[in-house]
Amino acid sequence: MRFLHFCYDFVVGDDWTVAAGVVIALAATALLAGLGIAAWWLLPLAVVLLLGLSLRRASRLRA
Repeated sequence: MRFLHFCYDFVVGDDWTVAAGVVIALAATALLAGLGIAAWWLLPLAVVLLLGLSLRRASRLRA
């Protein structure tokens, strides 16, 4: 049980929306790559967007 709690905290952490966004970005990349489309750019773009959204949300909570 403690291991599952650790895994949840490690993957999800404080912001479940970032974890969900990463899963969606990975699935979209796999889908595009499966169709033969070059999708190398999707994950870096998703990371930048998700980080920006997370930082914006965190800065509003602190203000």
